[in-house]
Amino acid sequence: QVQLVESGGGSVQTGGSLRLSCTASGRTFSYYTIGWFRQAPGKEREFVARFAPITWSGDNTYYRNSVKGRFTLSRDDGKNTVYLQMNSLKSEDTAVYYCAVDRSGRSSTLERSYDYWGQGTQVTVSS
Repeated sequence: QVQLVESGGGSVQTGGSLRLSCTASGRTFSYYTIGWFRQAPGKEREFVARFAPITWSGDNTYYRNSVKGRFTLSRDDGKNTVYLQMNSLKSEDTAVYYCAVDRSGRSSTLERSYDYWGQGTQVTVSS
């Protein structure tokens, strides 16, 4: 069983920054893919970024095009925590952000591949 807790959401103005945290309990997640997804009001949940497991031979991070260059993933395995640094925030980044774990090792961007989900944290960007 993996439990995930997100934190760090809040309200910022356009161009501002936030850092989201996703902390896992139960098992170390170095061998899992950690994904970030978001869901805006009235829209379907979408992939944002993912951190591949240490067994992955390709790029260890991957981002959706709209956040590339603005969002950055990092991790602290000693704290079982993955961070999503979000800079130059735009109004269209407003959403509930979720972290999730994919235990398969496939490093997927598909929501259905993820087994465990956090409760979500609200990010609101206003002008």
